[in-house]
Amino acid sequence: MDPLLDVKNLSVKFGDVSVLENVNFSLNKGDILTIIGPNGAGKTVLVKSILGLISHEGIVEFNGRPVLSQLSKIGYVPQRLDFDRTFPITAKELLDLVSKKTTSEETKTVCQHLEIENILSKKIGTLSGGQMQRVLIARAVMGGPELLIMDEPTAGVDIGGVKNFYDIVGHLNKEHGMTIILISHEINMVYSLASKVLCLNKQMLCVGTPKQAITRKILDKLYGGSVGPREHNHLN
Repeated sequence: MDPLLDVKNLSVKFGDVSVLENVNFSLNKGDILTIIGPNGAGKTVLVKSILGLISHEGIVEFNGRPVLSQLSKIGYVPQRLDFDRTFPITAKELLDLVSKKTTSEETKTVCQHLEIENILSKKIGTLSGGQMQRVLIARAVMGGPELLIMDEPTAGVDIGGVKNFYDIVGHLNKEHGMTIILISHEINMVYSLASKVLCLNKQMLCVGTPKQAITRKILDKLYGGSVGPREHNHLN
């Protein structure tokens, strides 16, 4: 099977500073790849490079073609969406801005799955972190992308909303066949949800199944021993 996404020797420099060095991995249709690593490891730089938002060396192909020619098949939920939360726009109006290729029935189905029908009339500035995140996910999956990339999507979401979010990720993957790349610090959820894990700290330390990648040795390299076994009892 040819990979859906193929990343070869991807490197990024900002001036003379090396931010990423020779990252290599592939992703098959239906995979959930989680990228883990400490702050400043280059995780966001990696996904922005994949999307062509940052200049890089190396090759990124989607369905065997240059990724820039395939961006319409990729949905993206950034870590932060830069817009004025005081702007008087409702959640529905925000979705309408990007749903021109989506029928009203498809839009309705997406909103039902993400359980946001009851907040569509609310101004975006009044939404909680979890509600806003669901709206941004709905915005990204309009039109049914083959690949969904999410950059720390649970940042600013309360603890109760985190599990609900990962339930949504599982649903998109299992019920809709969506391939997903997810940056996350939630190691326990990563272990139970991901099919592949990429460990990154400017260099790629490993890529593999959660059992292969999330080991005490790798976690120590990533976080310097600050992530304890109590939080990750699968290591005991």
